[in-house]
Amino acid sequence: MFETIRLTTDVVATTPAGRVLLIERGWPPFEGAWALTGGKAEPGEALDEAAARELAEETGVRIDPADLLQLGTWDIPGRDPRGRYVTVAYLAVVPDDTAIAAGDDARTARWWRLDGLPEQLAFDHAAILAAAFRAQAADVGTAT
Repeated sequence: MFETIRLTTDVVATTPAGRVLLIERGWPPFEGAWALTGGKAEPGEALDEAAARELAEETGVRIDPADLLQLGTWDIPGRDPRGRYVTVAYLAVVPDDTAIAAGDDARTARWWRLDGLPEQLAFDHAAILAAAFRAQAADVGTAT
């Protein structure tokens, strides 16, 4: 059986003060829900470049793709109601005073405190955020 698989990236953008950047989706699925920035990789585009591009398009935050830390791959069938989507998620740590501006597919963009995140996030973004927080905690625990 033939199955179309789409490749996407997502970005968990955080600040040293412990805030995380989310967008309010402006289109289905999950229209109006809060989500990480992300989207489809373009043909011939490296995944870290796709992640950096999507972050800039949706929030105005620009980051060098080399500064992204790959968190992992999320590929469970059914994670996206539109079909089979596989995402590679990245972590970006940006300065506390990073300005944001909703653009492209985002209705709004907002910095959230980690202890005040929305109860429901789009797709499996809560699991991706949890992985990012574990990666950051491990990094802090190994810093000298």
